[in-house]
Amino acid sequence: MSLAVERIGVVGAGTMGAGIAQVAALGGYETRLYDPVPAALESGLEKLGASLTKGAAKGIWSQVDADRARDRAGGAHSLADLAECDLVVEAAPEDLELKRELFTALAEACGPETILASNTSSLPITAIATRVPHRERVVGMHFFNPPALMKLVEVVATDDSAAGALDATTEVGKRMGRTPIRAKDSPGFIANRLARPFTLESLRMLADGIADAATIDRVCRLGGGFRMGPFELIDLIGLDVNLSVARSFYAQGGEPERWRPSPVQERLVEEGRLGRKSGHGFYDYGDGPHRPVDADVGIEAPTLDAEQLAKIDVSGPVILPRLLAQIANEAAFALEEEIGSPADMDTAMRLGFNWPRGPLEFTALIGAGNAVALLEDLRHEHGNAYQPASRLLEMQQ
Repeated sequence: MSLAVERIGVVGAGTMGAGIAQVAALGGYETRLYDPVPAALESGLEKLGASLTKGAAKGIWSQVDADRARDRAGGAHSLADLAECDLVVEAAPEDLELKRELFTALAEACGPETILASNTSSLPITAIATRVPHRERVVGMHFFNPPALMKLVEVVATDDSAAGALDATTEVGKRMGRTPIRAKDSPGFIANRLARPFTLESLRMLADGIADAATIDRVCRLGGGFRMGPFELIDLIGLDVNLSVARSFYAQGGEPERWRPSPVQERLVEEGRLGRKSGHGFYDYGDGPHRPVDADVGIEAPTLDAEQLAKIDVSGPVILPRLLAQIANEAAFALEEEIGSPADMDTAMRLGFNWPRGPLEFTALIGAGNAVALLEDLRHEHGNAYQPASRLLEMQQ
């Protein structure tokens, strides 16, 4: 398998596909963008060009770099036009059968040494590659939205992925100006997997009556140092989309109790409260801001100091330790399953979700022993959603 990548194809000219094509062209690669719908392809190329111009005007890259990238990027009118590409990144809708058919067609159109990568965020790469001959050249290459601004890219390895394909894809990510991390082909890969407790545990605290959504969000921002609270994040993503992801994780993981979707969220989706896009989720989105600007309470976040957290709200000393204990626990489960290196796990959350610290750094903040003690108390009160991971039990010793 050739390790030299000079030509890149991108399949799917939506927001993600056009963005991936843009960073590929900026990285110096001859890039071809394909979409089966001609109007979508035209729109994708227009977005790519407009984004290059906008980035140059803002000083994100130079006008010279924008012009050169524009010259390198072009459209492909059929999959056959991608035959000379060394790497093809698929950015089609999240439908397993669609992706399987597409990868089968790409395998026929391209040579056996062409690396085939999927940008899926939720589907198993192994399942996508089922019908592909030479499955050793199939990998995941998961970008984050918007690709031009988000620096993280997860390079996902199946049991069949060749070291050469993974190394070449990693080098492409670097040349694109991204920060590549290596991930195992498992539910949610690294970043989306480790983000599970941030929303799920917050939903459980809401259901338990610990505090309302706005208070939990405020404690996470002011005490935890998160740029956005969990309920603001769910509203931004869309409650229906976030619930679909939660259901997928729950099913793919074998229905672990800690990943069980929240009945609170299911009820709100049934009521049509979908977040920003419907005008009403956990917050109301009218003409003004959905919440007041946070007042400075003189806290250096993140902190678990009960006195400091109580300045935000009386529930603060309960909310943040409980959230970080579950974040630490999920990180420990992930270490047991070897989904990625400890360093890559922390990098994933800093770059992929703008967390102030990675999950293992948060584990050090709360302390494995403190996390286990809190989880055991919660398990006795609420059940197996709080079962401590064996690795977390080992870390406290």
